Amino acid sequence: MIIGIGETVLDIIFKNDQPQMSVPGGSTFNAIISLGRAGLPCAILTEAGSDHVGDLTCRYLCDNGVSDRFVYRREGVKSHISLAFLNERNDACYQFYKDHASVSLGGELPSFGKEDIVLFGSFFAVNPAIREVVGRLLRDAHDAGAALYYDVNFRAPHRADLPRVMGNIEENMRLSTIVRGSTEDFSLLYDMPSLLGPSAEQAVDRLYEERIRPLCPIFICTSGADSIYLRTPSLRENYPVAQIPTLSTVGAGDNFNAGFIYALARMAENMSCSPKQLLQSVALIGERVPEGQDRGLESFISSGQLFAQDVCRQFGNSISPELAAELKK
Repeated sequence: MIIGIGETVLDIIFKNDQPQMSVPGGSTFNAIISLGRAGLPCAILTEAGSDHVGDLTCRYLCDNGVSDRFVYRREGVKSHISLAFLNERNDACYQFYKDHASVSLGGELPSFGKEDIVLFGSFFAVNPAIREVVGRLLRDAHDAGAALYYDVNFRAPHRADLPRVMGNIEENMRLSTIVRGSTEDFSLLYDMPSLLGPSAEQAVDRLYEERIRPLCPIFICTSGADSIYLRTPSLRENYPVAQIPTLSTVGAGDNFNAGFIYALARMAENMSCSPKQLLQSVALIGERVPEGQDRGLESFISSGQLFAQDVCRQFGNSISPELAAELKK
């Protein structure tokens, strides 16, 4: 099972100040929908309001093969809304209508096993209002041997919250099998503007050695339409990002996560090993690497790019039904 832990919003996407479409979204949510469409068993732990948007969200999950078993429908609460305004490059500027302080999680909670993959991130994963529940679940998943994929996804609107959530961010990294984030995320977290400049590659190296590696040995740093940086104790790789025409970049990073996890889950299934064991073996290189899998991380990143590029060609937040059908063949 692939279990997502993250917020749910209704995304309304605008181009030239005119609404183009609305679709349930959220960083983890977008990725889980793609994985459900691709035929993998998925569920998401989240909160949704007891309103029409909440009904729409749960129906959307089920229609895309994702279990809504762990969706907490809180009475008297309105679902969150996000407005995404696309610029001339089709990159999005967001306005959010939600109250992070009022978020709560109740109802049934998932249990974990070593065959599971847990995807989590954004402010939902560090929010003090629900940290007791989320932190306990992440520790349980780690102790059970599940693979934990942490997408930091920390944005400027939460800059003022950083002092009180940095401990949660670092605990998330310590518990994780792999940490993924953008140069924008880490520039904000660690006050490293060099990540956004011409010396980004050297800045990523310093970020990994000083901040990430002591907590989690496997690290991916993305930089929008520029390079993807992979760092492990044994690997230092940079991958170019294909330049393609886009309709919207909403969900691009989320679906990179989905594509990476899709390839990891499929390879682990084919090799009859746990995703965490496979990921650690491939990342550490050497005698523990399964024969013929020394390029495993590269294949996972290629799959991530495939998913991300598909999403950028449309207004949806998740992969298209056409790509999903190809993956199921």
